[in-house]
Amino acid sequence: MPKLQVSAQDEQKAFEAEVATIEKQWSSSRQSHLKRPYDAQTIAALRNTIPAQSSSSSTQAVKLWNQLQEHNKNGTTELTFGTTDPVAVSQMAKHQQTVYVSGALCGFSEVAIPGMDHADYPWDTVPKVVAKIFKSQLWHDQRQKQFRLRHPVEERDGLENWDYLAPIVADGDMGFGSLTSTMKMAKEFVEAGVAMIHIDDLAIGMKKFTIGQGRTVVPTSEYLDRLTAVRMQFDIMGTETLLLCRCDTDHSEFITSVADERDHEYVLGATKDVEPLQKCLAQAQAESKDLKAAREDWKKRASLKTFDEAVEAVATKEELESYKSEILQEKFRSLSTRRKIAQKIVKQEVVFDWELPRSSMGQYMFKSSVKAVVERALAAATLGDVTWARMDSPVWKDIVEFHTEIRKVFPDRLFAFGYTGDYDFGKAGFSDEQVKTLPWDLAKMGIVWQVQPIWSLQGLNLVTEQFAKLWQEEGIAGYLRTVQGPALSTKPMTDGFEKLSYCGGYLADAFFETVAGETIVEKGKALNFQRH
Repeated sequence: MPKLQVSAQDEQKAFEAEVATIEKQWSSSRQSHLKRPYDAQTIAALRNTIPAQSSSSSTQAVKLWNQLQEHNKNGTTELTFGTTDPVAVSQMAKHQQTVYVSGALCGFSEVAIPGMDHADYPWDTVPKVVAKIFKSQLWHDQRQKQFRLRHPVEERDGLENWDYLAPIVADGDMGFGSLTSTMKMAKEFVEAGVAMIHIDDLAIGMKKFTIGQGRTVVPTSEYLDRLTAVRMQFDIMGTETLLLCRCDTDHSEFITSVADERDHEYVLGATKDVEPLQKCLAQAQAESKDLKAAREDWKKRASLKTFDEAVEAVATKEELESYKSEILQEKFRSLSTRRKIAQKIVKQEVVFDWELPRSSMGQYMFKSSVKAVVERALAAATLGDVTWARMDSPVWKDIVEFHTEIRKVFPDRLFAFGYTGDYDFGKAGFSDEQVKTLPWDLAKMGIVWQVQPIWSLQGLNLVTEQFAKLWQEEGIAGYLRTVQGPALSTKPMTDGFEKLSYCGGYLADAFFETVAGETIVEKGKALNFQRH
């Protein structure tokens, strides 16, 4: 192995130049809102001696950033949906500015063993789908450009000219393991050409759907470490890739640990002298009783409360006011501090045990609220570019409260919003008219990117089932009437194999023509040049 012939002085000069480049990028209008817990020298020392491959991701990220800023300025929004199919993406280009790649969709259609969204698919699954889609976007961009240039300048205004390079927003879930796993995944996303990824605060391996229990989040500190790892990886690669900070804290029922005092206010404890929940459930199982019913009965007997609620239950009005006044002197108070304050002020004993409700996997019970989500989102904001609070139900007052509170601290904050497939707007009190105007009402609060994540399941399945039934009942006659006939008669013709400008026929010809030495460009009479 040859020894590098570089002097220490030259090495130091190169290092200092790298540091200056990083600091300049961080002070740009694109990144000046970010705050890192590390400095430019640290990142420069972590970089390779040759630049990482991130140009496509940076280009797409800056494009997305400008789109979102324009929406924010105008009070408008981007409405997109989830898919994993490059063919579908080629049609989205005519209406959507962005493409969303959902981890849940990838878990159904892009893995060896499909399944429900437990985020248990390989960590590189979604980056590979992003790479597949981005390559298809580049191909469509290439064949459209060449097709247009086959025509004289005078004719090109009449030709289709779509922006096939819609920035891709992708689901990074919870980072898939340790911080190094999160970094590797972020690196794969950048190399795949992604514009933005989102990282959430859910606990790995604890997603449950059918036993009447909600989701589990990690401590605030662990969530921030995930985001920091992604931001660090982006910085090491020198990319402009956007980071979307997603909080799934809303309606969460569990938290993995109480390591961070910022979470203590929302942890539930038993305020009655009862046996541990695990012992109760073990006994119910041994007696073949319904575990869900046993669990609910135990929660009632335990009289679960947060510590502050436990204080309120036994304190006098004056004691409670004094307790709250002292608690509020600092932003975050640990449980031990809360106990000391209560012991000093409240005459009665405050019974509170957050160990008794712990699950068999060690989770603590958690009482989520808009305030809890706001606190997490604020703590994460300076590490990312956009904020998303995942909400299980469309409670308008909660939506307004969250986004209003965040903008009190960060007035220009950009937000994302996701519509789940089973939102019951009627049950939430929305009128038909309110549902119609909802996307634009959200836009007024800075929610500039809105997504329906599961179209590729719900929407595509519906259409496919309808056509399958038609094809079985009517055969080719039904196809001609409902698909081929309408598709061929549209102006311009609907994209398909019959449309050479779309399927790449002219691009393939251009390769052969170029090899043969033929020209593949028409400039028009006004721009023709003299050949010599």
